Amino acid sequence: MTFATELFEALHASGWDGQGITRDTYGVGESAALDIIESAAGTHGLETERDAAANLVVTLPGSEPALPFLACGSHLDSVPQGGNFDGAAGVIAGLTAVVRMRAEGIVPRRTIRVYGLRGEESAAFGRSYIGSSALFGVLPAADLNLRHAVSGDTLRDRMRSVGADVDRIERGEVLLPPASVAAWLELHIEQGPVLVAREIPVAVVTGIRGNVRHRTVECIGEAGHSGAVPRSLRHDTVFAVAELLTLLDHAWQSFLTSGSDLVVTAGVLGTEPAEHAIARIPGRMHFSFEARSESQVTLDRYYALFLAGCRRIEAERGVRFVPGPPLHTAPAVMDPNWVDRLRDVVRRLDLSDQPMASGAGHDAAVFANSGVPSAMIFIRNEHGSHNPLEAMDMSDFNKGAEVLRMALIEGCA
Repeated sequence: MTFATELFEALHASGWDGQGITRDTYGVGESAALDIIESAAGTHGLETERDAAANLVVTLPGSEPALPFLACGSHLDSVPQGGNFDGAAGVIAGLTAVVRMRAEGIVPRRTIRVYGLRGEESAAFGRSYIGSSALFGVLPAADLNLRHAVSGDTLRDRMRSVGADVDRIERGEVLLPPASVAAWLELHIEQGPVLVAREIPVAVVTGIRGNVRHRTVECIGEAGHSGAVPRSLRHDTVFAVAELLTLLDHAWQSFLTSGSDLVVTAGVLGTEPAEHAIARIPGRMHFSFEARSESQVTLDRYYALFLAGCRRIEAERGVRFVPGPPLHTAPAVMDPNWVDRLRDVVRRLDLSDQPMASGAGHDAAVFANSGVPSAMIFIRNEHGSHNPLEAMDMSDFNKGAEVLRMALIEGCA
């Protein structure tokens, strides 16, 4: 059994909840996963530490430590009942690269650091990229008050409990100066079906969609008897929300027809369980809203349409839409020089060179938008992601990991 396979199996055993993999953000499962990676790194003589945002950092010292260092890695948290490869593949690929370099006596010119980042997933707190955002001082102080979707713990308390310096993070201090990082390289499973459809194992990523989202939008109307209130006098939240979502869907199609990149989702939707009934006009309803695009202009235009649609339907149906705090993540373009370098390595390894954009978000977007040259490698993965059926073949992983290893070595020259 290979080093990488052993690590994947150890993470699976630690994170298995009976249905899938659960490694809760800034929680027990995520911490256990970081401990597994840290222990493996220490066994191979590598330096380890936890930074001020409680991320794991594994270091292979370079011969010229004053130079900006090369960074790689990904996240180790998961959605509830998710898969074992989302995020973890990038951490393990980075670790296997530096372990092999050390075993072969390769001393890079630049120091190489492998990160196990915390809190990339938004499932727990409605906020993505927590660990990486904290590094660059771009985690809004107000977000520390976000509450965990299940436990109700604040993000502040969760971060403090695992050793993060919450006071510095709240002040917006830059914990990792962008100029100190020569580049960020992130390997990740593809979370869609493109590579499977193309029948290729590896792709270089050219850009990452940004997003605007509301964890919750509440629609408030007026409850009433289903048989006694005519349509003209109703303040029906279900029909109001349905009309808004239909409007958003038609607008989405118009954006696509005009050539814009856009995906839209309302992944949480429901009336109030404590009061809904078949014979009751629902007086309250809630839903989530998310739009993603490679273009900030497209996001801004579509979000403005969303807000305008809320106002129009409020006036027509006598309801109120009350969005929770908006969460914004800017789109990111990968560094052209590093994209070219990775594509060159792909071709030299006799792999198909078909670059692609990422529809899902990744920590690489935070690094890129903070001024760090960034690039990504996707690995083919069947059955999508954020579910227990993630199926990355180890032969595909090994190909991607070799692309990363060669790029790290050449990037240190």
